[in-house]
Amino acid sequence: MNFQVTGLGLDKMKLDSPQAFLDPEEAEDRQLLEPEAWQMYVERRTALREFLTSALSAQLLRRHHARMELLHKCSYYIEILPKQLALGDPNSQVLPGTMFQLIDPWKFQRMKKVGTAQTKIQLLLLGDLLEQLARGRAQLDALLHSPDPRPFLAGWGRVERRLADLSAAMDNFLAMMVPGRLYVKHRLVSDIGATKVPHIRLMLSTKMPVMFDRKESVAHQDWVSLRWFVTVQPTVPERFELCFKLLEPRTQQECTQCGLIPVAACTFDVHNLLPNRAYKFTIKRAESYTLVYEPWRDSLTLHTKPGPLKRPASRWRGLSSLSPSCTF
Repeated sequence: MNFQVTGLGLDKMKLDSPQAFLDPEEAEDRQLLEPEAWQMYVERRTALREFLTSALSAQLLRRHHARMELLHKCSYYIEILPKQLALGDPNSQVLPGTMFQLIDPWKFQRMKKVGTAQTKIQLLLLGDLLEQLARGRAQLDALLHSPDPRPFLAGWGRVERRLADLSAAMDNFLAMMVPGRLYVKHRLVSDIGATKVPHIRLMLSTKMPVMFDRKESVAHQDWVSLRWFVTVQPTVPERFELCFKLLEPRTQQECTQCGLIPVAACTFDVHNLLPNRAYKFTIKRAESYTLVYEPWRDSLTLHTKPGPLKRPASRWRGLSSLSPSCTF
């Protein structure tokens, strides 16, 4: 008997000679079945166990969940490419400026809305598929540990369909992890007379999130030193926007302790802060014409160090002019 489910690697399982490792409970289960039925039960149970420990393991689902969380922190952009160039081609760096001269601005803004909607839908579908995989794994795991083998065999047809559905869901999940092509219903390039209109395509691309370096970002008495990074370094230098705000201001003047600072590096020092106070800092990429979706930005709260202690005024101050003969 060869049990196969395509998509998740079960097609490689050869179960003609399964290895059955019986514990006391399995020995009792064997008494409930005829030898041929028991052999079939062992084969199918072994296949299901292998599926749950390799193709749909809990560790694999945790890793996909972490990737999902990362995607929710990414920035999403429209990338304009001639049809003959691939996404990420280094030659494409010089093209957008030329292309934007030909593209109708109003139509491009409309396509940005399409890109935003498509990105949100894609993230929602990824979350739904991941929940479906986790739920399916829990159901199959419960079936694997069922104390009675007879319902397991009787419902094996449903199990096979469930395995095929989970295989397709995993394939869809992996395919959707990469942003895809935007559907362009209308031409973006207006008629330009005799000039040859180039064939272009729009792709959704991602940039890894900008995150504070929490070890290197340090608060001092009246200033802070901030550092941030991007896990995948871009080929072109990026610009950022750093926001800061005093938490719980106590006076109207303290409400002015906030601001937005454009930065062209991954480090910046903010001065003229109040000592012994908490400040919230937020970092993001600078606004871009091609940005379509940026749902998340990193934030960090730092507490400046207290200032020097002020010595209280002595009640004997000013008495040094008195005559030494004065007694108290």
